Amino acid sequence: MRHSFFLILTAFSALIVLFILLPIAVTISTQFYNPGFAQAMRDRAVWNSILLTYYAALLSTLTAIIFGTPLAYILSRYSFPGRSIVEGIADIPVVIPHTAAGISLLAVFGSNGLIGSFSPVKFVDALPGIVVAMLFVSVPIYLNAAREGFGSVDVRFEQVARTLGASQWRVFFTISLPLAARHIAAGALMAWARAISEFGAIVVIAYYPMVAPTLIYERYISTGLSAAGPVTAILILLSLVVFVAIRILLWGKNVSRSER
Repeated sequence: MRHSFFLILTAFSALIVLFILLPIAVTISTQFYNPGFAQAMRDRAVWNSILLTYYAALLSTLTAIIFGTPLAYILSRYSFPGRSIVEGIADIPVVIPHTAAGISLLAVFGSNGLIGSFSPVKFVDALPGIVVAMLFVSVPIYLNAAREGFGSVDVRFEQVARTLGASQWRVFFTISLPLAARHIAAGALMAWARAISEFGAIVVIAYYPMVAPTLIYERYISTGLSAAGPVTAILILLSLVVFVAIRILLWGKNVSRSER
């Protein structure tokens, strides 16, 4: 009975893994035979867009860490009136269609927007616009992961440190933050990955300079699949290598420590 249960679970698991893997594997494998793949590998515009994508995603992730970590800690440790409302607001970007998110950002950061009208920083068709679009769609992922991490830390550790005379700041930086570090790192990694994949919000507020998803869309519309496919394969391969490498560095150390 137990054996059949495991087989059924494995069968369903294999189907969902295959559903994810098959489009990626077919996209990459077919592009190796596409003459445009080698050309795309030498195309400076392709690499500029990919580097811009990674750089903007890094900036948005760092911003999420700096400003999102305090909020995640507050939501995990304190009860206050309106807490559920704040939690709901933090999750709103997840349910807003991406193009609608871009229009909303344009209303705030556009040339005639609430902030953009007087800000010395240009957001429309500029790097800051790409960053705020990436941040808007990815910050809920980081907040939820960091909040879960702080929630997993035993409050008694913090209380003991406080009774021994440690300040609230010292407790946060020496106990709470290190113990929640794995969740924070996982949230940052997923937020970074989500930022890289964003298209809808970016294309509204900052079509130029082109990030990789925008370049793929532009080449697909103007030339077709033969031009968009190679760029897609390059982006998938690079993202896969970077994503796996970071996971090995982060979680490999944790596994080796747990085995000691």
